[in-house]
Amino acid sequence: MPQLDVTTFAPQLVWLAITFAAMFLIMWKIAVPKISDALETRQMRLEDNLKKAEDLQREAEATLASYEKALADARAQAHEDIQKIQQQLQEAAAKEEAELSDKLDARIAESEKAIAAEVEKAMESVRDVAIDVAADAIEKLTGEAPPSGKVENAVDGVLKA
Repeated sequence: MPQLDVTTFAPQLVWLAITFAAMFLIMWKIAVPKISDALETRQMRLEDNLKKAEDLQREAEATLASYEKALADARAQAHEDIQKIQQQLQEAAAKEEAELSDKLDARIAESEKAIAAEVEKAMESVRDVAIDVAADAIEKLTGEAPPSGKVENAVDGVLKA
């Protein structure tokens, strides 16, 4: 094997040094700067993305805060509107109840007048019937027709009591 030949060690070591130096210079001047630039570019991109993410997060938090505020305002407005509508409904119900109560009171008063008139008519009818019955009963018991004025006065006195 030529690598193990002692007579060729010196040229092999020279070529090893030259190859190593050439490879070292190529790596130092070409490959490492490209790798370094790529790493720097990647790091910058990561930092920019992190800054953008932070900005977007702050913007999202601000948007969320404004949304929550708008939602709270809308709920408060809705609650206020509901209370106003409930109050209006209560007032309308009270007004309608008062109108209905007035109508019912008027109808009750009319009905009471009609009932009183009917009772008056019935009492007149009862009075007339009572006068006739009393006159007939006295005539059958005594055999004589009683004077109409006395029977009417007696029936009126009993009806008043």
